[in-house]
Amino acid sequence: MRRFAAFVGPGYLVAVGYMDPGNWATSIAGGSRFGYTLLAVALVSNIMAIVLQSLCARLAIASGRDLAQACRDAYPRWTSYPLWLLAEIAIIATDIAEVVGTAIGFNLIFGLPLEIGVAVTALDVFLILYLQRIGFRYLEALVMALLAVITLCFAVQIGLADPEWGAVIRGFAPTTEIVANPEMLYLALGILGATVMPHNLYLHSAIVQTRAWGSSEAEKREALRFATIDSTAALMFALFINAAILILAAAVFHSSGRTEIAEIGEAHTLLVPLLGSALAPVLFGIALLCSGLNSTVTATLAGQAVMEGFINMRVRPWLRRLVTRAIAIVPAVIATVYYGEGGTGKLLILTQVALSLQLSFAVVPLVQFTADRRKMGALTAPAWLAATASLIALIIIVLNAKLVMDFAASGFDTSVL
Repeated sequence: MRRFAAFVGPGYLVAVGYMDPGNWATSIAGGSRFGYTLLAVALVSNIMAIVLQSLCARLAIASGRDLAQACRDAYPRWTSYPLWLLAEIAIIATDIAEVVGTAIGFNLIFGLPLEIGVAVTALDVFLILYLQRIGFRYLEALVMALLAVITLCFAVQIGLADPEWGAVIRGFAPTTEIVANPEMLYLALGILGATVMPHNLYLHSAIVQTRAWGSSEAEKREALRFATIDSTAALMFALFINAAILILAAAVFHSSGRTEIAEIGEAHTLLVPLLGSALAPVLFGIALLCSGLNSTVTATLAGQAVMEGFINMRVRPWLRRLVTRAIAIVPAVIATVYYGEGGTGKLLILTQVALSLQLSFAVVPLVQFTADRRKMGALTAPAWLAATASLIALIIIVLNAKLVMDFAASGFDTSVL
């Protein structure tokens, strides 16, 4: 148990990325518009995430390299540099969601205007730097404490909403309607991108290496087993949060005919009259703020791992954080100033779809490397695991291709999305 306890932590840092404010936007929009139907997408996405994150741990423990470093080792610059740029774009897209979500959280709890809240989010870098300075385990402790707060908030809100549990259970069964309906597919891919996030694959393979394991095959296998248990348990928490947001939206909004709800702030406001409790919206705001702060930590760590891994460039963490956050703040400010809350909701969903479109460029190398015996040795992914991961990669590629084709067939009409 002491050995296992030493490996607990990285999985929860990764799981944070699976319940960031971008997830909130896609789950609220999906639940209010389509009821419990997209719960199947949340479940399948979580299963994909469990498989892919286990491969990340396997790559790190077997080769001693994270995914970004492995790409730099295996590919020429004309391949690895575009992959690095795509990973950076994914991190910026994630950061946009965190900026907007945290600003909305400040607005809901403290009444801070969105424009000011967006600017305040730039200060979170100092909290992260302080925690990194005093020790990585303190950073993990903060993340796990905030996860506990989020879980408690949603447990209370689901109890107040009292959903139709039979419909909830049926919602976890996949249906072909999800792929056939372009609007549903768009939100489904948003949920997929918000769940199986590209930067988390780079992050997990990097932070697993903060643990010490021996050089023997038996010690590495033990480390892999503990790391996989850690990430799987953490991702089950993430599934609970994502499903809870969608269930809450379906039970409160879809069931009452409010199928157009897609904004986090609007959802917060309507919880009071529809649930009949002043407690739910307060818990909603607290959970959102915790989610935004938590996701900021993981995006910062992922940014460092990606830059150092792909181009072997070390930048001071505060500078790296401020540059990424500055790039993310620009579209967030434009959306909040010119379009108000309506613009922020659409921006959040768009960032998650962008993550889904970039996911293939991280998943394919991961599957390739973990199936390579020359790189992995005795810990090469078994045939069944490699086949499962390959199928996941194929599904992601096909669904993204269909979304792009639907968009092109509409004459690039954004109203179909």
